Amino acid sequence: MRSRHWPCLFPQHGPGRKHEREIRLADWQRGAVDAWPEPVLRGLVQTDGCRFVARDRSGGKVRAYTRYSFSNRSEDIKALFVETCRRIGVHCTRAGTREIAIARRADVRRLDEFIGPKR
Repeated sequence: MRSRHWPCLFPQHGPGRKHEREIRLADWQRGAVDAWPEPVLRGLVQTDGCRFVARDRSGGKVRAYTRYSFSNRSEDIKALFVETCRRIGVHCTRAGTREIAIARRADVRRLDEFIGPKR
C-alpha cells in the first residue's frame, strides 16, 4: 500500500537522522500514550531496550538482579521513555548519555507485568 499521508500519521518522520531532528508527538499520539502507557513502554523496550540479569559477586556470593535498560541517541525519545515510566510510577535513572536504567526491584516487577522476558 502506498500513500502520501504518512507524514499526517507520523509527523515526526522527516529527512535526516532521527536523533538530530526534533521529535514531538501530535495531540492524537499524546492521547494514545496517555491512554495506553504500558504498550508504549513495551514497544520502546522491545525496539531500543533490553531486560537482563546483572550478577553481583561480593563476599564469595553471587547475587542476580533483573534489570531493564533503554538506549537511544535521541533526547526526545529518551524523554518520552522517562515521562511514560514516571506516568506509571516506575523510577528510572540516567546511566550515561544514551542509556536509561530501571533497577529497583519494585520497578522491575512492574515492567515485568507487561513486558517480561523476550520469547
